[in-house]
Amino acid sequence: MDTAVADLLIEGLWLMVIGLGIVFTFLMALVGLLVLMSKAVARWGPEDVLPATTVAAHAVAPAPPADAERLVAVVGAAIQAYRRRQRP
Repeated sequence: MDTAVADLLIEGLWLMVIGLGIVFTFLMALVGLLVLMSKAVARWGPEDVLPATTVAAHAVAPAPPADAERLVAVVGAAIQAYRRRQRP
């Protein structure tokens, strides 16, 4: 191998290592700053206020639809039609 080519390869490897090191350092600094900001907001930020709910709103179950039997019949008919079409 020619010495000029070897020198260029070594210089390229050094540039790659330096570039990757700079990018890695920048990303680690960014992650560190984000963690610090998250901790600062959790400590000094405003408290989350949950909306007040009444017990009556959760105690009553929703009423079933008036034509639930008709809906069951329609869904059953659709399933049967689908199965008939899928059989060879």
